[in-house]
Amino acid sequence: MGKSGSGKTSMRSIIFANYIARDTRRLGATIDVEHSHVRFLGNLVLNLWDCGGQEAFMENYFASQRDNIFKNVEVLIYVFDVESRELDRDMHYYQSCLEAIIQNSSNAKIFCLIHKMDLVSEDQRESVFRDREQDIIRLSKPLDVTCFSTSIWNETLYRAWSSIVYQLIPNVHELESNLQEFAQILDADEVLLFERATFLVIAHAESVKHRDPYRFEKVSNIIKQFKLSCSKLAAQFQSMEVRNSTFAAFIDCFTANTYVMVVSSDPSIPSAATTLNIKNAKRHFEKIEKASQQYMR
Repeated sequence: MGKSGSGKTSMRSIIFANYIARDTRRLGATIDVEHSHVRFLGNLVLNLWDCGGQEAFMENYFASQRDNIFKNVEVLIYVFDVESRELDRDMHYYQSCLEAIIQNSSNAKIFCLIHKMDLVSEDQRESVFRDREQDIIRLSKPLDVTCFSTSIWNETLYRAWSSIVYQLIPNVHELESNLQEFAQILDADEVLLFERATFLVIAHAESVKHRDPYRFEKVSNIIKQFKLSCSKLAAQFQSMEVRNSTFAAFIDCFTANTYVMVVSSDPSIPSAATTLNIKNAKRHFEKIEKASQQYMR
């Protein structure tokens, strides 16, 4: 939810419908509520309700559609336009959403995206975000809320949505535990698991700390754009190896619903050994995935 023009439909189209950022300019305003059902990790179906943010629609959601819109909600994602000139009204609608959530879906997780941050000068982004985040946290009490700084023009959008989806995966801790063992067997610096359709990071394990906290989302963004380029040429992306004098990175199809990325800084490990280990691990992780699908039914 969020006011009209805040960027809700654009971000949904980029993450789940394979749009690139510049193509979202042709998207029109959402009328009332637009429903979409996205299959994620096989059997996990995300029912996304993209709610139009025009004032008449917002008032209607709280007046006559309150029980329908806010009942059985797992996650509320509220999008704030960082350049909005009607911040008080935005906060009023946000608090109205929270009141409806408390009444109808008290266990729902709350996320707020401070969006269009690319329009803020780079040297002010952190302070602008922190100020807005403090206001939102204060107004959200007694509910807990997680805030993200986002833009469709960089990796921050993938970071936010990866974090949101991560909390919806039922066996994510088991998955990460097995990834950690896999990383140790490979003597890898880190191993990442991506959802195949969206290329969102759903789990990771690391043995060596990295200085770039945004590296996962950057990889998601780059590889997804590369996949889209391949599809335009009627080619399919299968795997990739990137190697230089300091590291090697392998990206490969893994289970039916995932890709895996293995990063190693040991140049003595042959590529053939890593790719063979990835191939041999597929069956084990397919079993974990099937167990997860049974849980989700």
